[in-house]
Amino acid sequence: MNMTKVVVTQRLHEKGMALLERHAQAVVAETGEPRKLDPFLADADGLIIRIGSIDREGLLAAKNLKVIGRPGVGVDSVDVATCTELGIPVVIVPGANTRSVAEHAMMLMFALAKDVLRSDQETRRGNFNIRSTYKAYELKGKTLGLVGGGAIGSEFGRMAAAIGMTVMVYDPFLKKEAVEAGGWAYITDLGPLYREADVISLHVPLTDATRNLIGEKELGMMKDNAILINCARGGIVDEDALYRALKDNKIHGAGFDVLVQEPFDAGLPLMQLDNFVITPHMAGQTKEAAAGVAVGAVEGVLAVINGEKWPKVCNPAAYDHPRWKK
Repeated sequence: MNMTKVVVTQRLHEKGMALLERHAQAVVAETGEPRKLDPFLADADGLIIRIGSIDREGLLAAKNLKVIGRPGVGVDSVDVATCTELGIPVVIVPGANTRSVAEHAMMLMFALAKDVLRSDQETRRGNFNIRSTYKAYELKGKTLGLVGGGAIGSEFGRMAAAIGMTVMVYDPFLKKEAVEAGGWAYITDLGPLYREADVISLHVPLTDATRNLIGEKELGMMKDNAILINCARGGIVDEDALYRALKDNKIHGAGFDVLVQEPFDAGLPLMQLDNFVITPHMAGQTKEAAAGVAVGAVEGVLAVINGEKWPKVCNPAAYDHPRWKK
């Protein structure tokens, strides 16, 4: 009897790998590029995507594939429509990294408000007088504008409110009453949020509707002391427009954990700016979160391979496929 084969594009946290290796043949591809990934999937039962993506061509060629797992909730790296068409559930792990990402967004906010990067660089060069440029400012009494008020956005909002910030939320999927019950302002138009918020933090998926959501026009609406934070997905912000806004000091700074191209290109113009703080898509990579999403993805993938209709999938319609009628 052949052992279940599960391909992972990159090694998961050790707890997830240990669980997977107890119940399946785990194959680490060390690539997420579709055509390079294809040979690994020829006889695979499952795929867990930590880096990279899978497209329609790859899915149609992977004749034995039963399930795809994502250690997180973002599924822009998966052709979900084709998965649903083929009856392949896409397992997600909601909630496991909520606190980690919210804390990371708050860290970026503090780093920029307190001018940490530039102060660190200048101090190391012997410039003690950097302390007298007065670029840093207090966050108490300032306004946080959340673009997306889901689990991560709401957690960040609660943390910001606890240090004395006012919170406004734009999220067409939330009811006004639910937002206002938390003492926050419910915003129905992004324009006022861009103009009034001191800190703007993005917590939305990358879709056709959110691609380049913030460009030159939107950056031009923001205050000159504004901080823009993106721990969501690359592509939501026009990076060329952001570079120009930061270089010309149209806004105070930006803190990003994601960019369009990953791994990041260290030669990007943005990387040369001291009012741009960048981390390598690590907001959800704390010890606690990495273990949680890895184990959750493995549990779901193994359950689906064993014929269970795992509930934590982004495409429950996949279970309507004839292969699930057996």
